[in-house]
Amino acid sequence: MKQSSDTYIFLYASVMVVVVAALLSVVATVLRPYQELNIEIARKLDILRSVEKAELVARVPDRNAYVEEEYERYIVESYVINYRGERQDDVDAFTVNVRDELRKPLEQRNLPIFVSRDDEGSERYIFPVHGRGLWGPVYGYVALEEDYNTIFGVIFDHDSETPGLGAEINTRSFQNQFKGKKIFDETGEFVSVSVIKPGSAALNEHRVDGISGGTITSQGVEEMLQEVLGSYENYFRNQKNHDHE
Repeated sequence: MKQSSDTYIFLYASVMVVVVAALLSVVATVLRPYQELNIEIARKLDILRSVEKAELVARVPDRNAYVEEEYERYIVESYVINYRGERQDDVDAFTVNVRDELRKPLEQRNLPIFVSRDDEGSERYIFPVHGRGLWGPVYGYVALEEDYNTIFGVIFDHDSETPGLGAEINTRSFQNQFKGKKIFDETGEFVSVSVIKPGSAALNEHRVDGISGGTITSQGVEEMLQEVLGSYENYFRNQKNHDHE
């Protein structure tokens, strides 16, 4: 009798495992398009926020439609280059995963660029960035002015930095410091932007204050900008030379 009971329990449990697995698979399949859409909208919103667009997103009734409309209006072009600054027309900029590209040698990287144009006709160039903080990845977008040197705006975020410390990289008070900073010095050397310990040195056009108590995350942001923007150095120089011809 006990053997029969054990067999029944085993069969029941096996059937339930199969049923639950099947249901989870169906749910995952049904939800995947919505998840992918949410990821796409979040990325488009961050691109827009780096150039101070989509500012009404928290107050509109249809967030997704609003972001799509703003993106269509202000992001006028996107493309991919290689480390020489040459266009790669067979690659879609929006599909490039910067984290994966950074694992490759510089010579093999696909480097995406997004171009925005405001209502007055001014263009900015937006570059996705990715690095590592204290507990996990940090990432965002950097928008440069038409001189390919001056930062117009930045958006940073993280997955798991410490609240009140490293997590402060996604605050306006930290990000606003980057506005107007230069990534090339007066001699034309690429220097990026240093994120220094608050009060440790005088600020200038290549330095911002880091986050008190968030030293490693601050260093992660600095290294991220140096590494990723440095990958575009040839492109920046090519564009500057082209503009001066």
